Amino acid sequence: MGDANRELTDKLNTAWRFFYCRGYVDGFGHISARTSDTNRILMTRHELGLESRPEDFVEIDLHKGQDGCDVKLPGELPIHLEIFKARPDVNSIAHFHCHFATSFSMSEHDLKPTYFLASIFRDGIPVHPDSRLINNEERGKAMAATLGSHRATLLRAHGIVVTGASVEEMTAGVFIMEDNARRTAIAASMGKYEVLGDAEMAEIEAELLQGGPIGRIWKLCEAEAGV
Repeated sequence: MGDANRELTDKLNTAWRFFYCRGYVDGFGHISARTSDTNRILMTRHELGLESRPEDFVEIDLHKGQDGCDVKLPGELPIHLEIFKARPDVNSIAHFHCHFATSFSMSEHDLKPTYFLASIFRDGIPVHPDSRLINNEERGKAMAATLGSHRATLLRAHGIVVTGASVEEMTAGVFIMEDNARRTAIAASMGKYEVLGDAEMAEIEAELLQGGPIGRIWKLCEAEAGV
């Protein structure tokens, strides 16, 4: 494994352990990242636990599949393959069944930014209408079409898919999406709640994507991952 891929697997391993400790992995979930070869990705193997290692991330060709390796992969691998094929701007992807965010896909309420960090989702979080497993190319392409140019999508009564330009940005996206959903649910329990306006989100989003808050979330990730 080259030095660049080793650095990438170290980051994926750190993110995975953070997600596991946070309870985002409830027996289901997987993450991936694009390598320096844009047609190849690194992916969690099937049923990866808390005690993960960088070696647990499998290299896959987007078009040819596994190369010289027969490690079992997640059944919903098409989530990752079809997004990476459709979105050259995406370099990392996560799929989980986070409780608060997923609950919005089963309610009458859209998951909208109410907390300032969620301004990174200013352009919306569409809901994919198919609750089935994304376990083949056809379903993967349909889900990628629902995602479109957005940062994330909800799979109705199923889970979340979050993308990022880097592992750090993907990790922050998952954290912020679930945190915003939790805070929104708390606010809703008190009565009517407010969502952020587009103009203020545009200003906040620009500041967030300069790296400061995303970097701070990654530092939290490293501290909690214990690697």
